[in-house]
Amino acid sequence: MLQHSFNWKQLSAIAGLSFWQFYFRFFPGAIHSEQIIEFLGALKRQIKRPLLIIWDGVATHRSRKVKAWLETLDGHIVIARLPAYAPELNPVEAIWGYLKKHEIANLCLDTIGEVGQFARNRLKSMQRRPHLVTAFWKQAELAF
Repeated sequence: MLQHSFNWKQLSAIAGLSFWQFYFRFFPGAIHSEQIIEFLGALKRQIKRPLLIIWDGVATHRSRKVKAWLETLDGHIVIARLPAYAPELNPVEAIWGYLKKHEIANLCLDTIGEVGQFARNRLKSMQRRPHLVTAFWKQAELAF
């Protein structure tokens, strides 16, 4: 029997991957336009150079609110889309796959907060392993 006492129904994560590092953030509940904008804003502040964001076609990526915010940036963030239904092309999917299979497999904690903190710690550990970033890119079936 599984019992839980936390009040979040879900914990969502968002990530971005450069050639040398990956970035992530957790949010309680679902990710909406506001969280996409918050994450992209944090990336923009951390990475001072212009950014090319390549992402899938999930609805929040295509929202009017996100589009309007991107238009205010005068080209500092440019968007390109992956083809529909092609998760094998998205190297960020490899981050989540590795986390689930190797870092938090069979995890059983009491609260969603504990799960979030444990996953956050494991992701930070993964960030310190540059060979993983290379592997995430290699796993994606993208041509460079």
